[in-house]
Amino acid sequence: MKALLIIDMLEDFIDKEGALTTGPSGEGIVDFIQEKIREFKGKDYPIIYICDNHEINDKEFEMFPTHCVRGTSGSKIIKALEPKEEDKIIRKRRYSSFFGTDLDLYLRENNINEIYLVGVCTNICVLYTAADARNLAYSVNVYKNGVASFDEDAHNFALKEMETTLGCNIMVNCKTKLDSARLN
Repeated sequence: MKALLIIDMLEDFIDKEGALTTGPSGEGIVDFIQEKIREFKGKDYPIIYICDNHEINDKEFEMFPTHCVRGTSGSKIIKALEPKEEDKIIRKRRYSSFFGTDLDLYLRENNINEIYLVGVCTNICVLYTAADARNLAYSVNVYKNGVASFDEDAHNFALKEMETTLGCNIMVNCKTKLDSARLN
């Protein structure tokens, strides 16, 4: 079975005034992700929201500005991608969606062995989620049109790294429906 993972589409990353905004590149993937949500829901595949959710004194803030602190507006999923009751929400404190969360357990309990990634930041949370997923033997697909970063060079490096080193399928020019052969 397949699932769509929506990584860190949160106010602090997407809003223009967000603490660690990705700016126009992050804003530019919202419509694409909305389309993918409709497609996956149409096939009854799970939608999993992965959400950065830090403690106020998180050590990560020694490297990055304070962002996505638990309980703040910055840690909320953007309204344009608001989850439905049946969607799964997983909160994380580190880059990888697998580290210290129940994501692997949830995927295995639901017989999901192929994941599709969208969200931010390509070179941080998307990359490290893809790496852990591959290390756990999941098939990983990344929508090039559905990921973004505040650093274009790092974004491009991460896409290449996911493809050449990790063996992820980087899906290019997927502006509309998924290849039906891949989802059936």
